Amino acid sequence: MVRANGAVSLRELARVVQTSEVTVRRDVRALEAEGLLDRRHGGAVLPGGFTRESGFPQKSHLATAEKTAIADVAASLVEEGEAIVVGAGTTTQELARRLARVPGLTVVTNSLLVAQALAHANRVEVVMTGGTLRGSNYALVGSGAEQSLQGLRVSRAFLSGSGLTAERGLSTSNMLSASVDRALVQAAAEVVVLADHTKLGTDTMFQTVPTDVITRLVTDEPPAHDDRAATELQALADQGVQIAVAGTGVGTGTGGGGDAVPPGGRARRDVPLPGQRAARHPGAGQFRGGPASLGGEVLPPERTARVADMRRR
Repeated sequence: MVRANGAVSLRELARVVQTSEVTVRRDVRALEAEGLLDRRHGGAVLPGGFTRESGFPQKSHLATAEKTAIADVAASLVEEGEAIVVGAGTTTQELARRLARVPGLTVVTNSLLVAQALAHANRVEVVMTGGTLRGSNYALVGSGAEQSLQGLRVSRAFLSGSGLTAERGLSTSNMLSASVDRALVQAAAEVVVLADHTKLGTDTMFQTVPTDVITRLVTDEPPAHDDRAATELQALADQGVQIAVAGTGVGTGTGGGGDAVPPGGRARRDVPLPGQRAARHPGAGQFRGGPASLGGEVLPPERTARVADMRRR
C-alpha cells in the first residue's frame, strides 16, 4: 500500500487488513527496521519521506472521514459576505465544497481544485492568483502567484500542509508551495490551519506558518492511544493556538471524541485557551469572532480531565 500510494495512515491500514492499530504499529515498526518504509506520526511513507511529497491521488485517499469532519467545522467559521483566502490541499478542497453555500463570499485561491469546487456557486466570487501550475497538487506557485497577492487584505486564511508541530508550526515538503502559502498568510488578519491528527507532530522541510501566527487549528480527535498527537495538541494550546476538534461520528449520536451531535448538526469540540489572543498577524487589528468563535468559553469537565491527563504525560 505504501508503494502504491506513497503514504498510508495506520487507521486506514488497520481497516483494510482487519486488525488492530496496535498490531499494525508493531508491524510497521518491524518494516522500518528492515528499511522498507519510514514511520510517520499516524502512518508510514516510503523511505526518504521527509523530503518526498505525495501527489494528489495518494493524499485524496488518506484520512477522508477526518478531512470531511474538519471541513465541516472550518466552514462554520465563515460568515456571509466575507473575503477569505484558501490554500491548496485535499482538506481545503473539502472546505471549498461547503463554502459554495455561503452567500456573498469572495474566495481568493491558488488551487485549481478549490476553484473547481466553487465554479458553479452563483453567490460566491472566486479570484485566482497567477503563477505556474504545479501538477502534483493542482496549485499555482512561483513569483506570479506571490506577486498577485501583494496588497491583498482579507479576513481569514485557511491553509493545510504536510506537518504541524508546536515548535515550528505548519510546514510542507515543497519550497515553492511554502513560499506561496507564506504570501497567503501575509494577506490575512487571521490564520486557520486545517490538519488531521496524522499531521500532528510531523515536521517537514519548509516552514510555512510559524506557531505564533496560527490563530486556530481545526483537527480531528486523535486515537486514544496516540499520546504524541495529544501532547502536540497541548503544546500548541499552551502557545495560544485556539483548537477545535471535529468528531467523525456524525449520524451515530456522538462525535469521534464523544461529543453529542445535535440533530442535523455535526460534532465539534472547542478548546478555549488562557488569555485568548487577538489576531497577531502584523498589521492586523482585533478580529471579530465568527459563528464558532472560541473565545471565553469554559472547558467541559471531560475536556478538562483530558487536558490534565495530557499535561501529566
